[in-house]
Amino acid sequence: MTTPPGSGAGSRLRTLRIATSTRRSPAAVVLILLVLLLTALVLGWFGIDDLSTALTYTGRITGAILILVSVTTLLGAAAVVDHWFRNSFPYSGMVALIGTVAALLTNSMLLLGSFNDGDSTAYRVLWGLLTAGSAWAVFAVWRTSVLIPAPKRVAAALIVSSALAMANFGYQHLYQPYQRGARPLISIIVGKPVPSQDRKKFAVPVDIKLENRSDVGFYVLGAEFHAMGQRVPLTAEDRPRQQWRSDAAQQREFRERSPLSRREIHQPGQLVTAQPWMDAGDWIEARDAFVTRTIVQLPIDTPYDHLAFYATASFARKDRIRLEHVDSVRYSWRGGKVPQWMKANHDVDSIIYHSRVHESNAIDEHTRDPRYATVYWRFGTHGAGVTLAITRKGEEDRVLPGAEALVSRYGIIDAGTGPIERTLWDIKSQR
Repeated sequence: MTTPPGSGAGSRLRTLRIATSTRRSPAAVVLILLVLLLTALVLGWFGIDDLSTALTYTGRITGAILILVSVTTLLGAAAVVDHWFRNSFPYSGMVALIGTVAALLTNSMLLLGSFNDGDSTAYRVLWGLLTAGSAWAVFAVWRTSVLIPAPKRVAAALIVSSALAMANFGYQHLYQPYQRGARPLISIIVGKPVPSQDRKKFAVPVDIKLENRSDVGFYVLGAEFHAMGQRVPLTAEDRPRQQWRSDAAQQREFRERSPLSRREIHQPGQLVTAQPWMDAGDWIEARDAFVTRTIVQLPIDTPYDHLAFYATASFARKDRIRLEHVDSVRYSWRGGKVPQWMKANHDVDSIIYHSRVHESNAIDEHTRDPRYATVYWRFGTHGAGVTLAITRKGEEDRVLPGAEALVSRYGIIDAGTGPIERTLWDIKSQR
């Protein structure tokens, strides 16, 4: 018996031929080409957009991967034509199979992402159809005669590339959104009160400092400073325990805090001054700092015993959001719309800042409805504060999402300091 050449015990099979069916319908190739070309067009569009505009390094990598998959599907489309009609390239079937598998994996991940994060029904339908179409295309190519050289190596390359794509997708859409960034630090330094020449009034200089010690920049969505005047009379005798309990249970809208005291009676504070200390839409870069000074003036015979200073701000990470310039400023007392959940307190006025926000990557930008950031700078006799809402147009009255949702998607962080208290007894004694 003669052994065929090359069939020794040490030889290995280098080529795998899959020949379950050799029928190749022209209608099938048209449908396969339609799926691959449409996939390549959509992925290339998103990939180029991400590669040039994504806010994070991971987003740029995602753009490069989408472009690579787009090119792969285009090559797969060309290989499908050759495999169906000419067979001028011996491995065109393998290239066609790789192109359809790449389209299937990518369309499946985009479909999953559209249901997890997206709002657009049109894109869900599009990727649903492309996923179903690419799955059918894989089957249609597989059932033809396909030559696969070194099938183990090809399988290993497909597994590795698919694992990398899945890891990148999971990092961007699952792991990264739940990471916490650094928080900007706000501090207040209260200077020495300076009396006027006529000794009828005095001024207190206050320095507000913002430090960003992190490696990312932040947009300033809203920033406010206010000072509260407090009357703190002393009792001749110790206060009963029931009054201590009342102090502990007291709740105030603007987070004014008073200590439990045996002799002091901390009355509700009254607003002395309030102002924004940074403009909405400004930003602070990584490893940068900002300092501003404001002056608080009062008459020398003020009835207040203490001054309490507060500074707060709301920030958004620049690697999670793109913020347009503030496009409108409205006032609640001039017809500016205030949501229902803010109308309970009629003693509070609001200045309303409105701005369009953009997502950090092209996929979310196109598959999610436009969002708008609305900042309400509230002030009244009992204090001031900043409230932020990011909603779709017409949804301003809906209940605000939890802080966790805003932090994970847009990197929204609130920072503040206060109360920084200062007694006025020394300056009042100079009357």
